[in-house]
Amino acid sequence: MLRSADRIRTTHAGSLPRTPALLEANRAKGAVPEAEYDRLLQDSVVDVVRRQRELGIDVVNDGEYGHVMAAEVDYGAWWHYVFARISGLTPGDVDLWEQEPQRSSPGRVVLTSFGDRRDRRLFHEAYTDPSSGITTGKQAPFPKITGKLEYTGHAALEADIRNLKAGLQATGASEGYLAALSPGSCARLENTHYADEDEVLTACAEVMREEYRAITDAGLIVQIDDPSIAENWDQVNPEPGVEDYLAFTRKRVEALNYALEGIPEEQVRFHLCWGSWHGPHTTDLGFEHLVELMLSIRAGGYSFEAANARHEHEWKVWQDHELPEGKIIIPGIVSHATNVVEHPELVADRIERFARQVGRENVIASTDCGLGGRIHPQIAAAKLETLARGAELASRRLWS
Repeated sequence: MLRSADRIRTTHAGSLPRTPALLEANRAKGAVPEAEYDRLLQDSVVDVVRRQRELGIDVVNDGEYGHVMAAEVDYGAWWHYVFARISGLTPGDVDLWEQEPQRSSPGRVVLTSFGDRRDRRLFHEAYTDPSSGITTGKQAPFPKITGKLEYTGHAALEADIRNLKAGLQATGASEGYLAALSPGSCARLENTHYADEDEVLTACAEVMREEYRAITDAGLIVQIDDPSIAENWDQVNPEPGVEDYLAFTRKRVEALNYALEGIPEEQVRFHLCWGSWHGPHTTDLGFEHLVELMLSIRAGGYSFEAANARHEHEWKVWQDHELPEGKIIIPGIVSHATNVVEHPELVADRIERFARQVGRENVIASTDCGLGGRIHPQIAAAKLETLARGAELASRRLWS
């Protein structure tokens, strides 16, 4: 993982807007000849890598184009993609928003239904108003774990690797990454096969390890997408004690570290977020409660939200917590949750805050979360461009 040795390097958190042609092909995937679809996907990945480089992004990815998205607005492709790559699942029949709520108690943390999230309950009128701008639409039922989990996505993963490498070669980009689901997020499915939660987490870790190893064995960086560390807090009702929640979450970190055993840390970046939906987020857990747990993950770099209005102030966490030697941070410097395009001067100011706390060479500037499926493609491009321009300003100041 290259560091910001002589300037602030830039990246983003993963998902990028799909092209109209790719969206249409995904909607009609069964009707499109496989060879034709494969060519379109590779051409689209090469193109999105080229566009990232033209906008000034250093550490690029495939836009998560291999994680199928069939609609312009999609908050779940980062997660849903894995359903087609794992056996042991059967179709579900209950909408996630309509599942029966589950209640936690002191010392016993359980996840409730998506419709029972505390932020959603506090702002029920806004979340159920189609004109509010924060509704995410009806969700298809998620599958259930009804058998032994096994990884079956080798062909799709090989295509992801091959397509990104084609993009890197075509553009001369020096570093690329692919996103993969965390065991903790994988384990959020309803389970009727394994004895308990611990068995599900172990099974998910063993399954996802295959993806992590294939990506890193190919010489690429793997990004672990793991909202389960922070986002789950909002999905525990009533609000738990922080220590109870950390004990619950520590199991997910242990499962991830188990899955990452033997993989060089410099080829792993971890992405923590509080959920990508465009809601109030008043029930988010403060970063100060999670930072040490995050730093215990076997990764060389840590990506986290730092630009949105609920978490921007948390750059101060690094005044009280030391970044371990050899690690880097990848803070969100522009937000996925607003259509306002940040000014380059603001971008530079945000970068400099982190550089002064942990060292300029230990900061790579990024986005809060994925832009694809969340904001318009034209605005997404403008945000990446302003990220690069702001990094140039910060570099001149930090290396002057």
